[in-house]
Amino acid sequence: MSQDSLQVVQAFYEAMKTGNVPGALGQLDPNVDWNEAENFVYADQSPYRGTDDLVNGLFLRFVTAWEGFGAVPEQFIANGDRVVALGRYRGTYRETSKSVDAQFAHVYKVANGKIVHFQQYTDTAQFRDVTK
Repeated sequence: MSQDSLQVVQAFYEAMKTGNVPGALGQLDPNVDWNEAENFVYADQSPYRGTDDLVNGLFLRFVTAWEGFGAVPEQFIANGDRVVALGRYRGTYRETSKSVDAQFAHVYKVANGKIVHFQQYTDTAQFRDVTK
């Protein structure tokens, strides 16, 4: 199960990296429970429930507000249905022209070949400072 779960999460990142939104959404359960870190700039609508809520409430905000934004995983840890991705966020906030380069830890739960739960941990102060 660890390898299958890992492959689902890796496919999600690969699709996001290449801008393949349908491919990324294909890795998510339609009722995914997506949680941004407490005090994160886009935690105001967290938890995001379902792919429509996630796309409209979170992903579109990143696309419109950031230039070159990406979540780049550097390491994966998998155990059963849980996968942790460790990496960095990078991008420039259009309104302030300030850049972010922040560590992240993403914790996923995978069931039936789909991501059903996500929890983000990151340097929320860095994002706050870049967006003000």
